[in-house]
Order: sequence, then structure tokens, then C-alpha cells
Amino acid sequence: MALKATILKANLSLSDMDRHVYQDISVTLAQHPSENAQRVMVRLLAFALEYQDGLSFSKGLCVEDEPDIWLKNYSDEIELWLSVGLPEEKWLKKASNRAKQVVLYTYGENNQGPWWQKNQNTLRQYTNLKIISLPYSATSVMAEMLTRTMALTVTVQDGEIWFSDEQHSVHLIPETLQG
Repeated sequence: MALKATILKANLSLSDMDRHVYQDISVTLAQHPSENAQRVMVRLLAFALEYQDGLSFSKGLCVEDEPDIWLKNYSDEIELWLSVGLPEEKWLKKASNRAKQVVLYTYGENNQGPWWQKNQNTLRQYTNLKIISLPYSATSVMAEMLTRTMALTVTVQDGEIWFSDEQHSVHLIPETLQG
């Protein structure tokens, strides 16, 4: 019997002073059986950092041709394609061809640098692709915040991020690799 996804609920209190977005957002998302806590929390952070009306979680890992998060217009065209991880170049090429804007949040210990070194020359040709690297030390603390029901606060100011729950708080300084 196949394992089922775990349904998670998060209340995000977003104060993005850089974009002037102040919103309380309730989201429901599914954690795929093969998805670790760090990846789930990076998806939530990406959702908050790119938040705008209509942004939603897709089926993600369950569907190969979909991003983790997207924004579609009324004509069902993909305006924004958000993904997390270190995908292959051909996958990013497909995303860049299908969406008006693609944003990738990378994370992980000791693998972001080698991935970027290997792919940066090829990825620079995709002018609608933005790549943001998140520090492993911060995303690993974020993973400790994963519960089935979460109340999270995300504050952004001058490019710096504070991500917290009732027991943990982490400060992130993302690095823009491209875009």
C-alpha cells in the first residue's frame, strides 16, 4: 500500500517591508511521503517571500511537470513558477519556456556551490530565471519548526529575513545567484 501525503496547515503572518506586503495568510499544503521537513519549510518560506493574490501550492512532487508553487492567470498561463531544490538544467529550461517568470530557491548542505558551478553558465541564458540560495544553517533550524499545524511569522527588511514560530527564530540572509 502506498504511503499518503501528510496534510499540514500553516498560518503565516507576513510583514515584507521591502515589497510593502503585510498579510495574514492561512494555507494548507501536503507533505509528500518522500519530502523531508527542510524542503517543506523552504516551500513555505518561498510562498511567503513571493506572496501575491492567486499564488498557490501545486501538486508538486506528485506531478513531474508542475512547480512547487505557481501563479496562473485567467487564461491558465503560468505567470510565476516557484521551485525549491537543485533541479537539473533541462527541468529549468522547461520551466523557463512555460512560465513568464521562474524563481528557484536552493538549499542544502555542501551541495549548492557545486551545483551552481556546474550549471551557472547554461542557466544564465534563461533571462526569466531568478535563483536564490538559502543558507543551510538557517533552513535546518526551520525544519525543526515543522508540525501539522503551524503559526509562523515571516519578516523581511532590507533583504534579510526573520522566520519564527513560538519556540524558534532564525535569521536568513539569502544570496541571489541569478536575477
